[in-house]
Amino acid sequence: MHVDHVEETVELAGRPLTLLRPASADELIDEQAFDDDEFLPYWAELWPSGVALARAVAELDLRGSRVLELGTGLGLPSLAAALCGADVLATDWADEAVELLRLNAARNRVGLRVDRVRWDDPALLLGEAPWALVLGADLLYERRNADQLLELLPRLGADVLLADPGRPFTKGFLERAATLWRIETTPDVELPSGGLHRLRLR
Repeated sequence: MHVDHVEETVELAGRPLTLLRPASADELIDEQAFDDDEFLPYWAELWPSGVALARAVAELDLRGSRVLELGTGLGLPSLAAALCGADVLATDWADEAVELLRLNAARNRVGLRVDRVRWDDPALLLGEAPWALVLGADLLYERRNADQLLELLPRLGADVLLADPGRPFTKGFLERAATLWRIETTPDVELPSGGLHRLRLR
């Protein structure tokens, strides 16, 4: 399937990045993929959570840190972490997201690794755990996402930074996570109904 792309410029860590992204996410909807796995092309949008998380990451000292992003989509937070000197693995379960992030990283001369990983098959992630920082932007679309993350995150590392616009399952996720994690929430102008959630294992 031919996909039209548009180019978007975002400034991160004092540097402009030019990103290709699909012109229309709706055109990428595959009814068979949805029937098989409820798969929708969420990855193809430049969501406010991704922008907010990337800007927060750009302010961190990550030199030499090993950073993992889950559900990377267009990969803005991963690109920000790499620009800050981190050793980054960006992951998504959509092949198209993985391919496009590799292309965008190369176009902008940003060094990072990108791999296809499903949360129900996290061997690659666990094999390199613990990560110094785990990132996620707008991951809590559905109840199953929240359930999977609650089980997976403690196995990946002790420091997690999530950006969320206020999805319906976020409140319950944070309440359940608070049994294991100390949680600090910071408002963000990009996320008026949500915020940035820093989770640290107790």
